[in-house]
Amino acid sequence: MTSPSETPGGTGDLCAEPGTVRPGGRTARVRAAVLEAAGDVLAEQGFHGLDLAEVARRAEVGKTTVYRRWGTVAGLVADLLTDMAEQSLPRTDTGSLEEDLLANAALVARTLSDPRQGPLFKAVIAAATGDARTAEALHRFYEVRVAEWAPCVREAVERGELPEGTDAAEVVRAVSAPLYYRLLTTGAPLDGAAARRAAAAAVAAARAGAYVRTP
Repeated sequence: MTSPSETPGGTGDLCAEPGTVRPGGRTARVRAAVLEAAGDVLAEQGFHGLDLAEVARRAEVGKTTVYRRWGTVAGLVADLLTDMAEQSLPRTDTGSLEEDLLANAALVARTLSDPRQGPLFKAVIAAATGDARTAEALHRFYEVRVAEWAPCVREAVERGELPEGTDAAEVVRAVSAPLYYRLLTTGAPLDGAAARRAAAAAVAAARAGAYVRTP
Protein backbone atom coordinates (compact mmCIF):
# COMPACT_ATOMS: atom_id res chain seq x y z
CA MET A 1 0.00 0.00 0.00
CA THR A 2 1.12 3.52 -0.65
CA SER A 3 0.34 6.76 1.10
CA PRO A 4 -0.47 10.05 -0.62
CA SER A 5 2.25 12.59 -1.21
CA GLU A 6 0.53 15.54 0.45
CA THR A 7 2.45 17.22 3.23
CA PRO A 8 1.49 15.84 6.66
CA GLY A 9 -1.05 18.13 8.26
CA GLY A 10 -2.85 18.78 5.00
CA THR A 11 -6.19 17.25 4.09
CA GLY A 12 -4.98 14.74 1.53
CA ASP A 13 -3.80 12.14 4.02
CA LEU A 14 -7.24 11.99 5.61
CA CYS A 15 -8.24 9.66 2.79
CA ALA A 16 -5.36 7.23 3.24
CA GLU A 17 -5.77 3.66 4.43
CA PRO A 18 -5.55 3.58 8.25
CA GLY A 19 -2.04 2.91 9.43
CA THR A 20 -0.32 3.94 6.18
CA VAL A 21 0.51 7.52 7.17
CA ARG A 22 2.07 9.18 10.18
CA PRO A 23 0.41 12.59 10.00
CA GLY A 24 1.59 15.67 11.81
CA GLY A 25 0.09 19.04 12.71
CA ARG A 26 -3.67 19.36 12.64
CA THR A 27 -4.14 15.92 11.13
CA ALA A 28 -2.22 14.35 14.02
CA ARG A 29 -4.42 16.16 16.53
CA VAL A 30 -7.57 15.04 14.74
CA ARG A 31 -6.35 11.45 14.65
CA ALA A 32 -5.46 11.50 18.34
CA ALA A 33 -8.86 12.94 19.30
CA VAL A 34 -10.76 10.46 17.16
CA LEU A 35 -8.82 7.43 18.43
CA GLU A 36 -9.28 8.57 22.02
CA ALA A 37 -13.02 8.89 21.46
CA ALA A 38 -13.17 5.52 19.70
CA GLY A 39 -11.42 3.85 22.63
CA ASP A 40 -13.87 5.44 25.06
CA VAL A 41 -16.89 4.22 23.10
CA LEU A 42 -15.44 0.72 22.76
CA ALA A 43 -14.79 0.52 26.49
CA GLU A 44 -18.28 1.80 27.33
CA GLN A 45 -20.46 0.17 24.69
CA GLY A 46 -18.45 -2.54 22.94
CA PHE A 47 -17.78 -3.02 19.24
CA HIS A 48 -21.43 -3.06 18.25
CA GLY A 49 -21.98 0.27 19.98
CA LEU A 50 -19.16 1.93 18.04
CA ASP A 51 -20.64 4.47 15.66
CA LEU A 52 -18.54 6.79 13.50
CA ALA A 53 -20.93 9.70 13.93
CA GLU A 54 -20.84 9.33 17.72
CA VAL A 55 -17.04 9.15 17.65
CA ALA A 56 -16.92 12.33 15.58
CA ARG A 57 -19.22 14.08 18.04
CA ARG A 58 -17.11 13.10 21.02
CA ALA A 59 -13.89 14.03 19.26
CA GLU A 60 -15.41 17.35 18.21
CA VAL A 61 -14.52 16.88 14.55
CA GLY A 62 -16.66 16.77 11.45
CA LYS A 63 -18.37 13.51 10.52
CA THR A 64 -17.07 13.89 6.98
CA THR A 65 -13.49 13.86 8.25
CA VAL A 66 -14.04 10.62 10.16
CA TYR A 67 -15.82 8.89 7.28
CA ARG A 68 -13.19 9.97 4.76
CA ARG A 69 -10.20 9.02 6.93
CA TRP A 70 -11.41 5.72 8.38
CA GLY A 71 -14.38 4.73 6.24
CA THR A 72 -15.72 1.96 8.46
CA VAL A 73 -15.83 0.94 12.08
CA ALA A 74 -13.38 -1.87 11.30
CA GLY A 75 -10.99 0.63 9.74
CA LEU A 76 -11.18 2.82 12.83
CA VAL A 77 -10.53 -0.12 15.17
CA ALA A 78 -7.59 -1.19 13.00
CA ASP A 79 -6.01 2.26 13.33
CA LEU A 80 -6.73 2.32 17.06
CA LEU A 81 -4.84 -0.94 17.50
CA THR A 82 -1.97 0.37 15.39
CA ASP A 83 -1.77 3.42 17.64
CA MET A 84 -1.96 1.31 20.79
CA ALA A 85 0.94 -0.83 19.61
CA GLU A 86 3.01 2.28 18.85
CA GLN A 87 2.23 3.85 22.22
CA SER A 88 2.87 0.74 24.33
CA LEU A 89 5.68 0.92 26.83
CA PRO A 90 9.03 -0.51 25.69
CA ARG A 91 10.22 -3.75 27.20
CA THR A 92 12.12 -3.88 30.45
CA ASP A 93 15.74 -5.03 30.16
CA THR A 94 17.10 -6.17 33.52
CA GLY A 95 19.52 -8.83 32.30
CA SER A 96 17.52 -11.48 34.16
CA LEU A 97 14.98 -13.66 32.35
CA GLU A 98 12.81 -13.99 35.46
CA GLU A 99 12.71 -10.25 36.08
CA ASP A 100 12.16 -9.39 32.42
CA LEU A 101 9.22 -11.78 32.07
CA LEU A 102 7.80 -10.68 35.41
CA ALA A 103 7.89 -7.10 34.15
CA ASN A 104 6.04 -8.24 31.03
CA ALA A 105 3.42 -10.07 33.08
CA ALA A 106 2.96 -7.11 35.40
CA LEU A 107 2.48 -4.77 32.43
CA VAL A 108 -0.12 -7.07 30.86
CA ALA A 109 -1.94 -7.46 34.18
CA ARG A 110 -2.03 -3.70 34.77
CA THR A 111 -3.31 -3.08 31.26
CA LEU A 112 -6.05 -5.70 31.38
CA SER A 113 -7.21 -4.66 34.86
CA ASP A 114 -7.37 -0.98 33.93
CA PRO A 115 -10.98 0.29 34.06
CA ARG A 116 -10.75 1.56 30.48
CA GLN A 117 -8.22 -0.72 28.82
CA GLY A 118 -9.68 -3.98 30.11
CA PRO A 119 -13.15 -3.45 28.62
CA LEU A 120 -11.56 -2.05 25.47
CA PHE A 121 -9.52 -5.22 24.92
CA LYS A 122 -12.57 -7.38 25.65
CA ALA A 123 -14.55 -5.49 23.02
CA VAL A 124 -11.83 -5.75 20.38
CA ILE A 125 -11.20 -9.44 21.03
CA ALA A 126 -14.92 -10.15 20.82
CA ALA A 127 -15.16 -8.20 17.57
CA ALA A 128 -12.18 -10.05 16.10
CA THR A 129 -14.05 -13.35 16.36
CA GLY A 130 -16.53 -12.18 13.73
CA ASP A 131 -14.76 -9.46 11.75
CA ALA A 132 -11.78 -10.40 9.59
CA ARG A 133 -10.32 -6.89 9.39
CA THR A 134 -10.46 -6.42 13.15
CA ALA A 135 -8.89 -9.86 13.60
CA GLU A 136 -6.04 -8.93 11.25
CA ALA A 137 -5.44 -5.68 13.13
CA LEU A 138 -5.48 -7.49 16.46
CA HIS A 139 -2.96 -10.03 15.16
CA ARG A 140 -0.66 -7.21 14.04
CA PHE A 141 -0.98 -5.57 17.45
CA TYR A 142 0.17 -8.71 19.24
CA GLU A 143 2.92 -9.36 16.70
CA VAL A 144 4.36 -5.93 17.53
CA ARG A 145 4.15 -6.47 21.28
CA VAL A 146 5.61 -10.00 21.16
CA ALA A 147 8.45 -8.79 18.94
CA GLU A 148 9.19 -6.02 21.45
CA TRP A 149 9.69 -8.52 24.29
CA ALA A 150 11.17 -11.49 22.44
CA PRO A 151 14.79 -10.23 22.68
CA CYS A 152 14.87 -10.83 26.44
CA VAL A 153 14.27 -14.52 25.75
CA ARG A 154 16.84 -14.70 22.94
CA GLU A 155 19.39 -13.04 25.24
CA ALA A 156 18.63 -15.64 27.90
CA VAL A 157 19.38 -18.37 25.34
CA GLU A 158 22.67 -16.66 24.53
CA ARG A 159 23.54 -16.57 28.26
CA GLY A 160 22.85 -20.28 28.51
CA GLU A 161 19.77 -19.87 30.71
CA LEU A 162 17.48 -21.56 28.19
CA PRO A 163 17.97 -24.43 25.72
CA GLU A 164 19.16 -23.69 22.21
CA GLY A 165 16.29 -23.43 19.77
CA THR A 166 13.86 -21.95 22.27
CA ASP A 167 11.09 -20.08 20.43
CA ALA A 168 11.25 -16.63 22.02
CA ALA A 169 7.85 -15.52 20.73
CA GLU A 170 6.16 -18.60 22.21
CA VAL A 171 7.68 -17.91 25.62
CA VAL A 172 6.38 -14.34 25.58
CA ARG A 173 2.93 -15.53 24.54
CA ALA A 174 2.99 -18.07 27.37
CA VAL A 175 3.42 -15.25 29.88
CA SER A 176 0.30 -13.42 28.69
CA ALA A 177 -1.92 -16.45 28.06
CA PRO A 178 -3.08 -17.16 31.64
CA LEU A 179 -3.73 -13.47 32.22
CA TYR A 180 -5.96 -13.19 29.16
CA TYR A 181 -7.69 -16.40 30.25
CA ARG A 182 -8.58 -14.74 33.53
CA LEU A 183 -9.81 -11.63 31.75
CA LEU A 184 -12.04 -13.49 29.30
CA THR A 185 -13.27 -16.51 31.25
CA THR A 186 -12.93 -16.58 35.02
CA GLY A 187 -12.97 -12.93 36.01
CA ALA A 188 -10.38 -13.74 38.69
CA PRO A 189 -8.24 -10.81 39.87
CA LEU A 190 -5.38 -9.73 37.64
CA ASP A 191 -3.11 -8.86 40.53
CA GLY A 192 0.57 -9.12 41.33
CA ALA A 193 0.23 -12.75 42.41
CA ALA A 194 -1.33 -13.68 39.06
CA ALA A 195 1.46 -11.90 37.20
CA ARG A 196 4.15 -13.68 39.24
CA ARG A 197 2.59 -17.09 38.62
CA ALA A 198 2.29 -16.44 34.89
CA ALA A 199 5.93 -15.39 34.60
CA ALA A 200 7.22 -18.22 36.80
CA ALA A 201 5.28 -20.84 34.84
CA ALA A 202 6.60 -19.56 31.52
CA VAL A 203 10.19 -19.54 32.80
CA ALA A 204 9.90 -23.06 34.22
CA ALA A 205 8.40 -24.43 31.00
CA ALA A 206 11.02 -22.69 28.88
CA ARG A 207 13.87 -24.08 30.98
CA ALA A 208 12.38 -27.55 30.65
CA GLY A 209 12.53 -27.21 26.86
CA ALA A 210 8.78 -26.91 26.28
CA TYR A 211 9.28 -24.14 23.73
CA VAL A 212 12.20 -25.55 21.78
CA ARG A 213 11.32 -25.45 18.10
CA THR A 214 10.91 -28.87 16.53
CA PRO A 215 12.10 -29.59 12.96
